[in-house]
Amino acid sequence: MARRILIVTAVQAEADAIGRPKGLFVVAGGIGKTNSAYATTSAILSDGPFTWIINAGVAGALPNSGLAIGDIVIANECVYAEEGLITPDGFQDIEQMGFSLGPFNGNRIQTDKWMCERLAHLGTVAPIATVATCSGTDEHAELVATRTGCACEAMEGAAVVHTALRIGAPAIEIRAISNTTGNREEQEWDLKVALHNLGTTVNNAITCLWGD
Repeated sequence: MARRILIVTAVQAEADAIGRPKGLFVVAGGIGKTNSAYATTSAILSDGPFTWIINAGVAGALPNSGLAIGDIVIANECVYAEEGLITPDGFQDIEQMGFSLGPFNGNRIQTDKWMCERLAHLGTVAPIATVATCSGTDEHAELVATRTGCACEAMEGAAVVHTALRIGAPAIEIRAISNTTGNREEQEWDLKVALHNLGTTVNNAITCLWGD
Protein backbone atom coordinates (compact mmCIF):
# COMPACT_ATOMS: atom_id res chain seq x y z
CA MET A 1 0.00 0.00 0.00
CA ALA A 2 1.31 3.47 -0.89
CA ARG A 3 2.45 5.63 2.00
CA ARG A 4 0.26 8.67 2.59
CA ILE A 5 0.34 11.56 5.06
CA LEU A 6 -2.61 13.43 6.56
CA ILE A 7 -1.90 17.04 7.53
CA VAL A 8 -4.48 18.70 9.79
CA THR A 9 -4.33 22.49 10.14
CA ALA A 10 -6.71 24.87 11.86
CA VAL A 11 -7.12 27.51 9.13
CA GLN A 12 -6.79 27.69 5.36
CA ALA A 13 -3.77 30.00 5.48
CA GLU A 14 -1.78 27.24 7.20
CA ALA A 15 -2.95 24.67 4.65
CA ASP A 16 -2.07 27.01 1.78
CA ALA A 17 1.43 27.53 3.21
CA ILE A 18 2.00 23.76 3.05
CA GLY A 19 0.49 23.19 -0.40
CA ARG A 20 -0.42 19.73 -1.67
CA PRO A 21 2.68 17.68 -2.47
CA LYS A 22 2.12 14.21 -3.91
CA GLY A 23 1.00 11.71 -1.31
CA LEU A 24 -0.30 14.43 0.99
CA PHE A 25 -3.90 15.01 2.10
CA VAL A 26 -4.30 18.44 3.71
CA VAL A 27 -7.41 19.50 5.60
CA ALA A 28 -8.12 22.84 7.30
CA GLY A 29 -10.32 21.46 10.04
CA GLY A 30 -11.15 24.56 12.05
CA ILE A 31 -9.94 26.10 15.29
CA GLY A 32 -9.95 24.20 18.56
CA LYS A 33 -10.04 20.66 19.89
CA THR A 34 -13.52 19.65 18.75
CA ASN A 35 -13.05 20.84 15.17
CA SER A 36 -9.62 19.26 14.84
CA ALA A 37 -10.69 15.91 16.33
CA TYR A 38 -13.69 15.83 14.00
CA ALA A 39 -11.58 16.78 10.97
CA THR A 40 -9.01 14.11 11.75
CA THR A 41 -11.64 11.42 12.24
CA SER A 42 -13.59 12.46 9.15
CA ALA A 43 -10.48 12.45 6.95
CA ILE A 44 -9.46 9.00 8.17
CA LEU A 45 -12.92 7.56 7.56
CA SER A 46 -13.41 9.14 4.15
CA ASP A 47 -9.89 9.21 2.70
CA GLY A 48 -7.77 6.95 4.90
CA PRO A 49 -5.91 5.00 5.86
CA PHE A 50 -2.85 7.20 6.38
CA THR A 51 0.67 6.13 7.21
CA TRP A 52 1.37 9.23 9.30
CA ILE A 53 -0.67 12.13 10.69
CA ILE A 54 0.70 15.62 11.36
CA ASN A 55 -0.99 18.53 13.08
CA ALA A 56 0.67 21.62 11.64
CA GLY A 57 0.19 25.29 12.32
CA VAL A 58 1.39 28.41 14.09
CA ALA A 59 1.81 28.85 17.84
CA GLY A 60 2.59 31.35 20.57
CA ALA A 61 5.90 31.10 22.41
CA LEU A 62 5.49 30.73 26.18
CA PRO A 63 7.66 32.61 28.71
CA ASN A 64 11.26 31.47 29.14
CA SER A 65 11.03 29.10 26.18
CA GLY A 66 13.95 30.70 24.36
CA LEU A 67 11.90 30.61 21.16
CA ALA A 68 11.90 33.44 18.63
CA ILE A 69 9.38 34.40 15.96
CA GLY A 70 9.67 31.96 13.07
CA ASP A 71 11.25 29.15 15.09
CA ILE A 72 9.99 25.62 14.58
CA VAL A 73 8.89 23.30 17.39
CA ILE A 74 8.61 19.54 16.94
CA ALA A 75 6.42 18.12 19.70
CA ASN A 76 7.64 15.19 21.74
CA GLU A 77 4.48 15.59 23.82
CA CYS A 78 1.13 17.27 23.28
CA VAL A 79 -0.25 18.46 26.62
CA TYR A 80 -3.87 19.22 27.47
CA ALA A 81 -3.45 22.41 29.51
CA GLU A 82 -6.91 22.74 31.01
CA GLU A 83 -8.43 19.28 31.51
CA GLY A 84 -8.50 18.77 35.27
CA LEU A 85 -9.50 20.40 38.53
CA ILE A 86 -8.58 23.66 40.24
CA THR A 87 -8.22 23.16 43.99
CA PRO A 88 -7.09 25.42 46.84
CA ASP A 89 -3.73 23.63 46.56
CA GLY A 90 -3.41 24.11 42.82
CA PHE A 91 -4.20 22.32 39.56
CA GLN A 92 -4.80 18.58 39.36
CA ASP A 93 -4.64 16.84 35.99
CA ILE A 94 -6.95 14.01 35.01
CA GLU A 95 -4.70 11.32 36.44
CA GLN A 96 -4.40 13.11 39.79
CA MET A 97 -8.19 13.22 39.87
CA GLY A 98 -8.26 9.43 39.55
CA PHE A 99 -9.41 9.29 35.92
CA SER A 100 -7.86 8.72 32.49
CA LEU A 101 -8.06 10.53 29.17
CA GLY A 102 -6.45 7.63 27.30
CA PRO A 103 -3.45 5.30 27.19
CA PHE A 104 -0.98 7.95 28.32
CA ASN A 105 0.09 9.63 31.55
CA GLY A 106 -2.29 12.28 32.84
CA ASN A 107 -2.73 15.07 30.30
CA ARG A 108 0.47 14.33 28.35
CA ILE A 109 0.29 12.49 25.03
CA GLN A 110 3.60 11.31 23.65
CA THR A 111 3.96 11.81 19.92
CA ASP A 112 5.29 9.00 17.76
CA LYS A 113 8.87 8.34 18.85
CA TRP A 114 10.13 7.37 15.40
CA MET A 115 8.61 10.45 13.77
CA CYS A 116 10.02 12.70 16.47
CA GLU A 117 13.53 11.28 16.07
CA ARG A 118 13.28 11.50 12.29
CA LEU A 119 12.23 15.16 12.37
CA ALA A 120 14.20 16.38 15.40
CA HIS A 121 16.79 18.23 13.29
CA LEU A 122 14.09 20.45 11.78
CA GLY A 123 13.51 22.48 14.94
CA THR A 124 13.38 22.51 18.72
CA VAL A 125 12.00 19.30 20.22
CA ALA A 126 9.73 20.22 23.14
CA PRO A 127 6.25 19.71 24.59
CA ILE A 128 3.46 21.84 23.10
CA ALA A 129 0.44 22.90 25.15
CA THR A 130 -3.07 22.58 23.73
CA VAL A 131 -5.22 25.34 25.18
CA ALA A 132 -8.83 26.44 24.86
CA THR A 133 -7.97 29.97 26.04
CA CYS A 134 -4.90 31.62 24.55
CA SER A 135 -2.59 33.60 26.81
CA GLY A 136 -3.29 37.32 26.46
CA THR A 137 -1.92 38.31 29.87
CA ASP A 138 1.47 37.74 31.47
CA GLU A 139 -0.21 35.94 34.35
CA HIS A 140 -1.98 33.44 32.12
CA ALA A 141 1.10 32.81 29.98
CA GLU A 142 3.12 32.07 33.11
CA LEU A 143 0.34 29.81 34.39
CA VAL A 144 0.31 27.71 31.20
CA ALA A 145 4.10 27.50 31.11
CA THR A 146 4.34 26.49 34.77
CA ARG A 147 1.43 24.05 34.66
CA THR A 148 2.53 22.24 31.51
CA GLY A 149 6.27 22.80 31.17
CA CYS A 150 5.65 23.49 27.48
CA ALA A 151 7.57 25.72 25.10
CA CYS A 152 4.57 27.09 23.21
CA GLU A 153 0.79 26.97 23.02
CA ALA A 154 -1.74 26.25 20.28
CA MET A 155 -5.30 25.00 20.20
CA GLU A 156 -5.42 21.67 18.34
CA GLY A 157 -2.38 19.42 18.72
CA ALA A 158 -3.39 17.17 21.59
CA ALA A 159 -6.78 16.51 20.03
CA VAL A 160 -5.28 15.49 16.67
CA VAL A 161 -2.60 13.27 18.18
CA HIS A 162 -5.10 11.80 20.67
CA THR A 163 -7.48 10.96 17.82
CA ALA A 164 -4.68 9.36 15.82
CA LEU A 165 -3.61 7.34 18.86
CA ARG A 166 -7.12 5.98 19.28
CA ILE A 167 -7.17 4.65 15.73
CA GLY A 168 -3.57 3.41 15.84
CA ALA A 169 -1.91 5.90 13.47
CA PRO A 170 1.52 7.45 14.24
CA ALA A 171 1.18 11.21 14.74
CA ILE A 172 3.09 14.34 15.66
CA GLU A 173 2.59 18.11 16.00
CA ILE A 174 4.73 20.68 14.18
CA ARG A 175 4.43 24.39 14.97
CA ALA A 176 6.02 27.61 13.72
CA ILE A 177 6.17 30.44 16.24
CA SER A 178 4.04 33.35 15.01
CA ASN A 179 3.86 35.39 18.21
CA THR A 180 4.84 35.83 21.80
CA THR A 181 2.32 35.29 24.58
CA GLY A 182 1.58 37.55 27.53
CA ASN A 183 -0.07 40.95 27.64
CA ARG A 184 -1.88 41.29 24.33
CA GLU A 185 -0.85 44.86 23.60
CA GLU A 186 2.83 43.96 24.06
CA GLN A 187 2.89 40.77 22.00
CA GLU A 188 5.17 40.50 18.99
CA TRP A 189 3.73 38.99 15.81
CA ASP A 190 4.95 37.97 12.35
CA LEU A 191 2.41 35.63 10.81
CA LYS A 192 3.95 35.90 7.35
CA VAL A 193 7.33 34.59 8.52
CA ALA A 194 5.71 31.85 10.60
CA LEU A 195 3.59 30.60 7.70
CA HIS A 196 6.56 30.61 5.34
CA ASN A 197 8.69 28.65 7.80
CA LEU A 198 5.81 26.28 8.53
CA GLY A 199 5.39 25.45 4.85
CA THR A 200 9.11 24.90 4.34
CA THR A 201 9.42 22.73 7.43
CA VAL A 202 6.39 20.54 6.74
CA ASN A 203 7.59 19.90 3.20
CA ASN A 204 11.05 19.02 4.55
CA ALA A 205 9.37 16.76 7.09
CA ILE A 206 7.56 14.93 4.31
CA THR A 207 10.88 14.29 2.57
CA CYS A 208 12.37 12.99 5.82
CA LEU A 209 9.45 10.64 6.43
CA TRP A 210 9.48 9.33 2.85
CA GLY A 211 13.20 8.53 3.10
CA ASP A 212 14.31 5.02 4.02
